[in-house]
Amino acid sequence: MRIFKCVLFVLIIFSIFGCQGKGGPGEVEVLHWWTSGGEAASLAVLKQLLEAEGHTWKDFAVAGGGGDQAMTVLKSRAVAGNPPAAAQVKGPQIQLWGDEGVLTNLDDVAKAENWDAILPKVVADIMKYKGNYVAVPVNVHRINWMWCNPAVFEKAGATIPTTWEEFETACQKIQAAGLIPVAWGGQPWQEATVFETIVAGVSGTDFYKKTMVQADPAALESDTMVKVLNTLKMIKQYTDPGAPGRDWNLATAMVIKGEAGMQFMGDWAKGEFTAAGKTPDVDYVAAPAPGTAKQFLFNIDSFIMFKVAKKNEAAQKAMARLILQPKFQEVFNINKGSIPVRMGMSEEPFDAPARLAMKDFSESSRSGDLVPSMAHEMAVMPAIRGAIMDAVTNFYNSDMTAEAAAKQLATAVKAAM
Repeated sequence: MRIFKCVLFVLIIFSIFGCQGKGGPGEVEVLHWWTSGGEAASLAVLKQLLEAEGHTWKDFAVAGGGGDQAMTVLKSRAVAGNPPAAAQVKGPQIQLWGDEGVLTNLDDVAKAENWDAILPKVVADIMKYKGNYVAVPVNVHRINWMWCNPAVFEKAGATIPTTWEEFETACQKIQAAGLIPVAWGGQPWQEATVFETIVAGVSGTDFYKKTMVQADPAALESDTMVKVLNTLKMIKQYTDPGAPGRDWNLATAMVIKGEAGMQFMGDWAKGEFTAAGKTPDVDYVAAPAPGTAKQFLFNIDSFIMFKVAKKNEAAQKAMARLILQPKFQEVFNINKGSIPVRMGMSEEPFDAPARLAMKDFSESSRSGDLVPSMAHEMAVMPAIRGAIMDAVTNFYNSDMTAEAAAKQLATAVKAAM
């Protein structure tokens, strides 16, 4: 009996301590830049879910710069050989980190959770390095939204446009009514956001892929690109003199207050309407930008996973699994204004713009019209993105012709390759 008790005691001790390296409690240090109230509260849900499984969450939040400061910190940690377990990184930068040989393979989690089935292929491919999952997507933001104030359109006798020809007609009517047609934020990333939306709306998905994803120089200096650039410059005459340097949220406020008719911006703009107590389809309308009803330009936040000590592998894999679980996908995306990246989620808890986005996300993934945003770091390498953005903002803020700008765009991209 005494021997049996001793053996039992050893087994209990082993189950408590010995299993920690094989799936027992561990710690994940998570680097991110979600520090605003709603974002932080949403991420806290993931922390709670992880801690409910016995693991420890070590928060490593780096505020400011849209992630630029966080990336600086991450690079210094990685160079020192001490990266966190997980870091908020997205798009082609995932491939750059994969080249460094510091990311862990998540294929076992992906297979168990059937990620290839619940994620669109274009999204899954971004999360993989040489065919293996090394990152987990958190959410989806739609870029090609147009936010409209229906009261402004009614006052001007205008109709919310679905084509660029209708857009110019609506702008003329709003301007004639003494209001600002387009609320514009004159910053390079905002100008690039509208530019890529026009690329999709004027030329279609195939041309968008050639220019904004493949960065094909021949397509970048084509007659079609000239048409895109002329459309971009056309919008400028319907903005106000205070546009240069304006932050995006201030432009959104112009639409909310009825000073302007519309704004082109991703779905984070919805948070401004919500904070102002506005109701979708009553006080404001979220519609796809002209010509892009079937297209979905996406921006996706994701976490890359670094190689960690054996004792923390289970915690890291648990985090990866929980991110794509329905509970976290629902809570996080409702609070952030984005939509779930996991396919097949119920639309019931989401508002009207999110439901439309979820529908279009699903349909575009099947039709091939689901495409990554260049402006928001999802489509091309950083050097190429920088070249495109510089060329676009130089054109928009100068008297350069569209033909000259298209040639400059192609030349800049070639040099960046």
